[in-house]
Amino acid sequence: MSEKSMSLHVSEIKNIAFKYALQNAIQHSGRAEVKAVINKVVAEKPEVRKFIKEVISIVKETVNEVNALTIEEQKRIAEEKYPEIFMKKEKKEEKKLPPLPNIHKYKLITTRFAPNPDFVLHLGNARPAILCYEYAKMYKGKFILRFDDTDPKIKKPMLKAYDLIKEDLKWLGLKWDEEHVQSRRLPIHYRYAKMLIEKGGAYVDLCDRKEFKKLRDQKKPCPHRDQSVEANLELWDKMLEGHFGEGEAVLRVKTDLNHPDPSVRDWVAFRIIDTSKNPHPIVGDKYVVWPTYNYASALDDHLLKVTHILRAKEHLTNTVKQKYLFMHFKWDYPETIHFGKLKLKGFILSKSAIRKYVETGKFEGLDDPRFGTLCALRKRGFTAEAIRELILEVGVKPTEASISMENLAALNRKIVDLKAPRILFVDNPVKVVVHGISEYTTKIPYHPENKKLGYRILRLKGKENLLELYISRRDCEKMAKGDLIRFLGLFNVKIKNVGGSEVNAVFSGVSLEDARKHKAPIIQWVPVTDNVKVVVKKPEGLNLNIVEGLAEESLKTISPGTIVQFYRFGFVKIDRLVGNKVIAYFAHE
Repeated sequence: MSEKSMSLHVSEIKNIAFKYALQNAIQHSGRAEVKAVINKVVAEKPEVRKFIKEVISIVKETVNEVNALTIEEQKRIAEEKYPEIFMKKEKKEEKKLPPLPNIHKYKLITTRFAPNPDFVLHLGNARPAILCYEYAKMYKGKFILRFDDTDPKIKKPMLKAYDLIKEDLKWLGLKWDEEHVQSRRLPIHYRYAKMLIEKGGAYVDLCDRKEFKKLRDQKKPCPHRDQSVEANLELWDKMLEGHFGEGEAVLRVKTDLNHPDPSVRDWVAFRIIDTSKNPHPIVGDKYVVWPTYNYASALDDHLLKVTHILRAKEHLTNTVKQKYLFMHFKWDYPETIHFGKLKLKGFILSKSAIRKYVETGKFEGLDDPRFGTLCALRKRGFTAEAIRELILEVGVKPTEASISMENLAALNRKIVDLKAPRILFVDNPVKVVVHGISEYTTKIPYHPENKKLGYRILRLKGKENLLELYISRRDCEKMAKGDLIRFLGLFNVKIKNVGGSEVNAVFSGVSLEDARKHKAPIIQWVPVTDNVKVVVKKPEGLNLNIVEGLAEESLKTISPGTIVQFYRFGFVKIDRLVGNKVIAYFAHE
C-alpha cells in the first residue's frame, strides 16, 4: 500500500477501528482498549502494518470517541451499524478436566483436600481444593476434607482456622462427604506405627541429629537400625509414656540407604513435641509423640480409601517417601497426579508476610483487601464462580502456569457485569452551576440491559433559573470555556468558565443527537442535595488508597454485600452504611 493509497484508506481504517472499538468497549463495561483494537484492525487489514504509526493515531482518536459515549449509546450504534457484533457465537465448549488415570480399578473414586489449619486459604490453596472436588463430582465419587494438623510446634494450627477454612470452601461451592481431623486420630496412627515396627519396617532412633545426618550422608545405617523388633517396641512404648524429651528419640521408616536423595533415606515418621510448652489447639497436651506429615498423610490416604491424590510437583519427593510406608504394609499406593507450579502475580499470599503485616496494626486483618486470601478476595467483590473458572482453566497441567489479578478481574467482570446496578458516583466532587434551568426530572435504569434491576427517578430542583450538581474533579480538569458537555441521562450544557472550586455552565438543550453531533463528552454527575458520602478502599500493592466521593442517594437502599458499578470508576462491593456514609471496597474496573 503506497502513501497515497494509505490516505485514501483512512476512512476505511477508521470505520474498522470504530467497529472494533465499540465491540471492545461493550465487552469491557464501556471502555475500549487501544492495544486490543489495534490488534483487531491489523488482523483484518494486514497490509496497514507498513503504516502502523498512522494506524495507531487513528485508533487512539477513534477509541477516545467511543469511550466518550455511554455504554447504552455504544450498544445502540453497534446494533444499527454493526449487527454482526451481536451475532450469537457458537457456545464455547465447557472447560473439562482430563480424565483421571486407572479409574476402572476402583469402585468409588475418592479424592481429598487436606489443608494444614495454620492459616486461612488463599488463591493458591483453592487450586487443589477445587480440582479434587470437581474430579469427585465428575465420577460421582467421594470428596473428603481432612485437616492435617499434626505439627503443634512449627506449623501450629490456629483454632479459628478450622472454621474459616470450611467457610471458604462453602463459599467456593464445595461440599465434602466426610470430614476428618488428624489430631483426633492419633491412637489409630500409634496402632499402625506398632504394626510397622512389628513388620520390621521402622525403628526407634536415639542418635543425635547431627550424628544421624553424618551417617545418612555417607549412606551408612545408624546403630539402632538393626536392633530387634522387641527392643524397638520397648523404646516405642517409652516414647509414648513420655520417657524421652524433644529431640531424644524418633521413629524412622526404613527405606533405601543408597537412594540418591538423602532426605528419603530412613525418614522420620514420629517425633516428640513438648505440648506442655506448645499445646495443640484441639487436643491440648494429651499427646507428646506426633506423626510427621508424610506418615500421617500417607496412612490416612490408605485408611480413608483415597484413590487419587492431586498435588503440586513440590510433593514429588513426599510421594517417593510415602511409597516406602505402603511397601512395608503391602498396600497399593493411590494414583497420584502432580501438577506444575502456579505463579500468582499481583497477590500477597505468603503466610509469614501476611502475619507480619497484620501484626503491625496497619492492616484490617486476614481479609485485608491487599491480600490474596479467599476472604480478602470475597470482601472485595470477587466471586467464587470466577475463582473456580480460573482454576479450571489452568487445570492439572504438569508444566508451570501463571495467573494474575488481571486474569481474575476479566473473568469476574463477565460474571458481575449483568448483575451489578450502575450507580452515579463522583470522586473529589466539584460543584457545577447551570444557568437557564431551575428543575429537571430524569428516569435512569439501573442497568442498560438487565431490566429486572429496575430504575430510579432523579429530581433536580434549583431556584432563580439556576440548577446545581456535582461532577468529578477529573472531568472538571478536562473542561474549557465554550465546551459542550452532556450529563449522563440529563441534558447538555455549554461551559462559561472553570474555576478552582466551581464550574459555571449554560443549559443547552436535552438533545442526545446534538451532543453526539458535536462529539460532546458524556460525564457523570450527582445531585447537590440528595446524595450520600462514599469511601472506597482501593488496594494498590501494599497501599490502601482511600477514595472519597459522593453517590446518588439510592445507593443507601442497596444491601451490604452487593456488587455495584460506579460509572467510569469500576466495580465495588458495598461493605456497610455508617451514618450517612457508605463504605465500599474496590474490586476492579
